[in-house]
Amino acid sequence: MTARHPVPPGELRRELGVVGAVFMGLGSIVGTGVFVSIGIAAGITGPSVVLAVVLASLVATANGLSSAQLAAAHPVSGGTYEYGYRYLNPTLGFTAGWMFLLAKSASAATAALGFGGYLLDLFGVGTGWLVPTALVAVVVLTAIVWAGVRSSNAVNITIVSVTLLALVTFVAVGLPEIDRGNFDGFIGDGGAPGFLEAIALMFVAYTGYGRIATLGEEVREPQRTIPKAIIATLVTTMVVYAAVALVAVGVGGADTLAGLTEEFAAPLEELAKGFSGNGLAAFVAIGAITAMLGVLLNLVLGLSRVLLAMGRRGDVPSATARINPEGTTPTVAVPVMGAVIALLVLIGDVRTTWTFSAFTVLIYYSITNLAALRLPADDRRFPRWISVGGLVACFFLAFWVDPVVWLAGLGLLAVGFVARSAVRRYGG
Repeated sequence: MTARHPVPPGELRRELGVVGAVFMGLGSIVGTGVFVSIGIAAGITGPSVVLAVVLASLVATANGLSSAQLAAAHPVSGGTYEYGYRYLNPTLGFTAGWMFLLAKSASAATAALGFGGYLLDLFGVGTGWLVPTALVAVVVLTAIVWAGVRSSNAVNITIVSVTLLALVTFVAVGLPEIDRGNFDGFIGDGGAPGFLEAIALMFVAYTGYGRIATLGEEVREPQRTIPKAIIATLVTTMVVYAAVALVAVGVGGADTLAGLTEEFAAPLEELAKGFSGNGLAAFVAIGAITAMLGVLLNLVLGLSRVLLAMGRRGDVPSATARINPEGTTPTVAVPVMGAVIALLVLIGDVRTTWTFSAFTVLIYYSITNLAALRLPADDRRFPRWISVGGLVACFFLAFWVDPVVWLAGLGLLAVGFVARSAVRRYGG
């Protein structure tokens, strides 16, 4: 057993190696995006959702490389919240942190609802139990995260392994069933605006790689581990997402996939029934269940670490910066974020929570790229044009989301600054 060295007071223990970090990234990404948002995006842009998946991966890659070099240079909890403070200014740092909390809390609620939908569908139970089932998942996984990153990592590796096996099986069985005619009329009724919105929605499905950076304080040898883990995570996810989108659209057609997403909580399971019977469909459903749990687990981890960082700087009440004596978990931030996610689950609408995530997370990664442009030359690992491309793409795509959504996002950002001012004036 590896010796555990003393941890400086107020800091978290470095528990994750390359393999653990990659699985944390995969657990954060391979979930809601592949099982839910491909169908939502297909309804917006038609068969071109396959291209939207690929283009979104390119934007994610630019952001991922920016995150990797920032995390290697400044490996602490908080991700872009900390990078904004260190390399830009407090206003942009707070904006990144607040947007992350908004975006990823909504994503976590989406994952919990997705888990509930797939589980109930698998056992033939009505959707009336959707919200209670999702709430149970939030409580259980919050408890696992509260136990520390080591136990969370062990659970996550098991979850991700089942998910990937189910998706690989879905693709392998579905490839021979593809009908090329399903790719006629490549751009759907939404035209170019719909296609751009679909890219924005699919980009959110890749952004779990940032969890590796957010957990930077808990990664061993961060300068070596974090860049390797982020790149490996993105490459694996791009291949999986593109393959699943190709099979899902090629077998059922974009309209059918979109319709199944509207009608059923488990659209890929319903699609799998058409080309292999209930055996594969049940396995896909199990993979979806584990995927949603993996995303939820990793989001509670990431959210609690950002809240911890914000508590340290006094942007939220300082109690959220408390860490247990062993240095394994933020004792207040974890249950607080679990409670916030549970409240959002009560909305009960997957599309609402996912679309809101798209705008807020695009603003968050705009700041990531901007911070990467300010890195000193000695800390830079990739060309500046990568960060420039990521910055332009994120900011541009953010405003192709439904205007009501981004206006609400800007309004909530204003609320965040008011709350921050109150915390700083009256103490936390």
